[in-house]
Amino acid sequence: MSDYEQERLAVLRSLNLLDTPPSESFDRITRMASQLFRLPIAAVSLTDSDRQWFKSRVGVDHWEIPRFKACCGEVSDCAGVVIIKDLQASDIYHDSPLAKSGIRFYAGAPLLTHDGYTLGAMCVLGHEPRDATNEEIAALKDMAAMVMAQIELKHAVGRVDAVTGLPNFNQFADDVEDLGRDRSGERCFALSTEVVDYSQAGALQRVMGPSYLDQLTRAAGRRLQELIGEERRLYHLGSGQFAHLEEGTEEAVLARAEALQAGLLELDIGNASPFMLRPVVGIAPLYLGKMTPADALRTAHSACRDARDNEETTGLYSAASDASHRRRFSLIGRFHEALAAGDQLYLNFQPRISLEDGRCVGAEALLRWHHPDLGEISPGEFIPLVEKTPLARQLTDWVLREAIRQATFMIRDNPRFRLSVNVAAANLEEPDFAERFFAYLAEQALPMENIELELTETSLVSKGRAAAQQLQALTEAGARIAIDDFGTGYSGLAYLQRIPADVVKIDRSFIMGLEDQPASRTLVRSMITMAHDLGYSVVAEGVETGNGLAFVQTLGCDEVQGYLIARPMGAEEFSQWLKTFLNPEAAFASA
Repeated sequence: MSDYEQERLAVLRSLNLLDTPPSESFDRITRMASQLFRLPIAAVSLTDSDRQWFKSRVGVDHWEIPRFKACCGEVSDCAGVVIIKDLQASDIYHDSPLAKSGIRFYAGAPLLTHDGYTLGAMCVLGHEPRDATNEEIAALKDMAAMVMAQIELKHAVGRVDAVTGLPNFNQFADDVEDLGRDRSGERCFALSTEVVDYSQAGALQRVMGPSYLDQLTRAAGRRLQELIGEERRLYHLGSGQFAHLEEGTEEAVLARAEALQAGLLELDIGNASPFMLRPVVGIAPLYLGKMTPADALRTAHSACRDARDNEETTGLYSAASDASHRRRFSLIGRFHEALAAGDQLYLNFQPRISLEDGRCVGAEALLRWHHPDLGEISPGEFIPLVEKTPLARQLTDWVLREAIRQATFMIRDNPRFRLSVNVAAANLEEPDFAERFFAYLAEQALPMENIELELTETSLVSKGRAAAQQLQALTEAGARIAIDDFGTGYSGLAYLQRIPADVVKIDRSFIMGLEDQPASRTLVRSMITMAHDLGYSVVAEGVETGNGLAFVQTLGCDEVQGYLIARPMGAEEFSQWLKTFLNPEAAFASA
């Protein structure tokens, strides 16, 4: 069964139409079809997985027939009008149950939802061969639309929102499509208004009660209707989310949007007003008949979210911003493919040098992604996205396995070599993370001391109970833990005393400012002293100049990492670099 068929059946069954009693509202349309075509049989036929079930019927004694070789099944499959002049002359239907029962003529028009799913057919049948005129076909399609209107009216996909009494998305879609037929090509604007930040909706309900958001939405709907005027139609799309159409120049529409936002700020919503009422309005051009209603709302909502993200009151649709967000969304799906592909992901390695004796004591494993169509994708773009999804587990597993495999080659000439691997905060929440890590080490027979796990300050401080248990299991087993990006999060004496780590890696943003920012020099000096006093080893990241190196060396920093020593390299290049590396001075001279 295809994905479309599964989704179509889900929509059909969600409407609770199958095997329900007769309804006069449907029977009235069926009788009209029979009379209009002057045919003895007419039906509203719903296409189930293995049968055609009649919600309404004229001239038929039974309620259903098998779907196999049923003409209505063809209507569902093609989502178009099907006319069969003579079933007995048809190559497909001459031996069908309908033909054997004496039916010769069939005409059916699809029952289509706004989402494009065919529920069944509005059909008429006769005992004599005949054709259908264009006028009859048009009338049959109109009656199919009338059946769908009844279905939408009777069930949960109606056109009026129960909370506000305002028209909903289905009505918006109908209205925009009607305008597109009448005024094709004309430009207007779709406005999306969001009364509260939906990310705060949970907090609002928790403080004010579950019904408060509905009360706020009703009040906001009344206020918005007053502001836009009765001549414009306001649509309710979700809790605190509205839409309407505007005409005029971009400047005029923007001015009206700003007035709407200001007017909503005057809304009285009780004690939550100073904190929770944060209306924003997004504006997107809508070319009638050229854009689907769903696309119109999507672009308007994109502008609305941009306004909120930029802490502005209104926002105009930006194709560049929209493309960026859509790219980010697509990258998540593409990354899943990359994990399975086997040839898109790879590791680079950046050396870490001991300032005590100049030896290369380790390296940091850095994930890279080369997509066959998109080329190199920055880790700063895809890693933060993936880490917020269930793919975070697979991402870290891939990196751990590959890093451990590569480390087995790196320690042959240097048994004390240590490879650092970044671990996401989400990984610590996995109850079996430590167990999996130990298993990967055992697979390659790699000693625990040759791998170092890097975690950010934020992930360490904000860890929950599960993360604390995983961290405890790691440290009790002897795993080496490094605090990555130190200084950018929650650093402080009390915090450092609670973290079972071995290494502090000072963030590159401090090291790169050493030469011209006295404040950075003071901060770095304090960080190194504090970390040493608490028993941590200190690594300076982002060392790019000789002066920066000299400064952290005079302060007693233990190791350095950065472009002055070497840029990240592929596995083979790094292997050659290790063989030719003699001392830090030689490395700096070649950088």
